[in-house]
Amino acid sequence: MDNPEIEKKVNYYMSLPYEIKVTPSPEGGYVATIPDLPGCITQGETRLEVLEMIEDAQRCWLTAELEDDEEIPEPPDPYKFDGQLRLRIPRSLHKKLSKCAAREGVSLNQLAIYLMASGIGEQLTDKQG
Repeated sequence: MDNPEIEKKVNYYMSLPYEIKVTPSPEGGYVATIPDLPGCITQGETRLEVLEMIEDAQRCWLTAELEDDEEIPEPPDPYKFDGQLRLRIPRSLHKKLSKCAAREGVSLNQLAIYLMASGIGEQLTDKQG
């Protein structure tokens, strides 16, 4: 890289916490992408290899975009709360919660919110008492 200003900007963007997605490739091996950097993609035989290669792909992608005077999107703020929470729970617990929600005539989502809020309320009461 001959341009120190571009190199400085590339290093800045490389330091940001971009999400990296790794998925198995139908042809074998793995594919890694950075969703916030459209077109930043690479492939490798192993997960470790593809994770090493995505760093180089990201650096090349950023350099090309900056040389073309394109705007680089920054990753979303990891502390921005959008109100969504995805959990993996045992099937047996999922079944019990679903049955309880049906008995109460509420959605599973409503029941989960109620139970979490009740638990937090009890913890706050215990700490204040």
